[in-house]
Amino acid sequence: QVQLVESGGGLVQAGGSLRLSCAASGRTFGSYAMGWFRQAPGKEREFVAAINWSGISTYYADSVKGRFTISRDNAKNTVYLQMDSLKPEDTAVYYCAAKLTLYGGRYYYEPDEYDYWGQGTQVTVSS
Repeated sequence: QVQLVESGGGLVQAGGSLRLSCAASGRTFGSYAMGWFRQAPGKEREFVAAINWSGISTYYADSVKGRFTISRDNAKNTVYLQMDSLKPEDTAVYYCAAKLTLYGGRYYYEPDEYDYWGQGTQVTVSS
């Protein structure tokens, strides 16, 4: 069982930056692949970024590639999403998710593949 708590959301002007954090409970954080997703009002939840258990492999949605960076610190049980050059269309509730992989090398980008979800943090980008 893993509990995930996101933080770091807020209001920022277009072109600005935010760093989201997702703190996980439990002593086996390193065995989980992690992902970030977002959901804007009236839209379906969409994939943003994913990282495998070691942090070596990452994957991004085309809409955020080159602007967002996912990383993790297994010693701190935390995954991060650095968001730069933010745009109004990035406005959404951002969720982190965890999938138990037992140190498998993959990352995952389908919401249904994930086992645990956080409660979300709101990111609002003003124009």
